[in-house]
Amino acid sequence: MKHQFIAIEGPIGVGKSTLAKILADAFSADLVRDTETTNPYLKQFYKEPAEVALHTQLHFLLSRVDVLQNPAVMRPTKPMVSDFLLDKDRLFAELTLDEDEWWMYTRIFDRISAQCPKPDLVIYLQAPLEKLIQRIERRGVSHEQAINSHYLQQLITIYERYFHEYTASPLLIVNASDINIADNPTDVQRLISEISALEGGRHYFNPVASADLALDKPM
Repeated sequence: MKHQFIAIEGPIGVGKSTLAKILADAFSADLVRDTETTNPYLKQFYKEPAEVALHTQLHFLLSRVDVLQNPAVMRPTKPMVSDFLLDKDRLFAELTLDEDEWWMYTRIFDRISAQCPKPDLVIYLQAPLEKLIQRIERRGVSHEQAINSHYLQQLITIYERYFHEYTASPLLIVNASDINIADNPTDVQRLISEISALEGGRHYFNPVASADLALDKPM
């Protein structure tokens, strides 16, 4: 594939892991997985966030840095697709930590993240609150059922703000509101074609609009 390291990002339930697996298969790339399922503080965080917020964020940061500094990732032999962007850690930390914790966390983040590989394409998946809630409920991960809608909306907002200003790499913003990536191979194929043709800069992909344009083309 044209890009050597694609990172997929977006709020909880938007379909990052599913799309990463699909793209890794499509491009014969290595799949780099997030460490969310291995965080021992996560279940408690969703019940009592203030009690373990710093523990939760530091565990995420250290485990994700370990993944990205693995020799297979630092010196890859083929392209990679990741279902997370390391900068997401700062977004979650900003939302959950108090002022003193945030100060300490950012100092640690800046020091240990500097040597991690950077993606040459980021794909940002967007979906509104009600869609994310539906998908979280449908996939049935037990500790995720405790996520409240206010926290999820705050997360959506902080993602939107971050990617509005994002310039670190080419960016593809995907409207994932009206598709379920796992069940729409046609939409996924359009997305793969879009990624294959991308150059630098900021781009947008709306599967519904793309389908309408395809239908409007003369036979």
